[in-house]
Amino acid sequence: MISRKNMGSVSPLLLITLVLGVCFATYNLVTMVMHNRSISKPTIYYNSDGGIFVDPIIEMPESVRKLKRAKMPFHVALTATDAPYSKWQCRIMYYWYKKQKDLPGSEMGGFTRILHSGNPDNLMNKIPTVIVDPLPAGLDRGYIVLNRPWAFVQWLEKATIEEEYVLMAEPDHIFVTPLPNLAHGGYPAAFPFFYIKPDQNEKLLRKFFPEEMGPVTNIDPIGNSPVIIKKELLEKIAPTWMNVSLKMKDDPETDKTFGWVLEMYAYAVASALHGVQHILQKDFMLQPPWDLEIGKKYIIHYTYGCDYNMKGELTYGKIGEWRFDKRSFLRGPPPRNLPLPPPGVPESVVTLVKMVNEATANIPNWDAE
Repeated sequence: MISRKNMGSVSPLLLITLVLGVCFATYNLVTMVMHNRSISKPTIYYNSDGGIFVDPIIEMPESVRKLKRAKMPFHVALTATDAPYSKWQCRIMYYWYKKQKDLPGSEMGGFTRILHSGNPDNLMNKIPTVIVDPLPAGLDRGYIVLNRPWAFVQWLEKATIEEEYVLMAEPDHIFVTPLPNLAHGGYPAAFPFFYIKPDQNEKLLRKFFPEEMGPVTNIDPIGNSPVIIKKELLEKIAPTWMNVSLKMKDDPETDKTFGWVLEMYAYAVASALHGVQHILQKDFMLQPPWDLEIGKKYIIHYTYGCDYNMKGELTYGKIGEWRFDKRSFLRGPPPRNLPLPPPGVPESVVTLVKMVNEATANIPNWDAE
């Protein structure tokens, strides 16, 4: 034993040996911990500054996160019908795509409206469009979005897509700011939806995601849109997504439980069946009226109705004195110059209406559609 009194006479060689021994022990411990952590599926998050990290504790080295990369353009693709309700949303979406596409920070490439009505419509010369077939009559049972995975399967088979990546988008998306490629190599980027809860639906999901595939937490809490994904990955996932969607719809219990988000669960399950894990990018999108500020978000998704009284107070579930709801315009486009919301209404809703107004003011023959 070395006493304090004798420490000054300790050999430098002995000290070096002790230090090296501690370093090797520490290295082995860290290696063992990292190896054990990698056995179970982690959750992948994405920082607002572009940094990817596996969970809130273990983060990639700063040098890796800050590495510059070549521009990675992605093709913007959305599925649509020939209904007036779908067409006016597509026109607004395409307007903002064109406006943001070439701005600094954007990695948006080409654009395709995948029209799954089977026949051309009057937007063919206004928006780049590929026509695909709908599901056989009656197969969707009134659940129109069941056509979405089948539409992507056909499009991927017949279209020539120059970009390596694809953004799956929807007609009711508005690009608020230029959108970069949020994917990271083999990891697609997706928006996490609070109502997609695989861990709370294990009994149902085991019908489509067997136990040998791992825990249901391997299923990401996402839908298929917005998602930026490598084209080659989507080509593998899309047929499975279609088949799982149809199987879920055929199962009465699953159909009743999942309802209008069934096809979203189907994409999440199909991805997990292929071992594909998504980066959960919370800044991908905002959804008024629940998200109040634009912040660093890239897309406005106006799926919810926005109802307010004249004091600027939300009256959700009750038609407000002021309202904007896309479902108010099922049979035709909204008029130009919609009234702005009253004072006190959140920035997200005000921005949404202003962007709709700008688009409709600049799209030729808007009221003719």
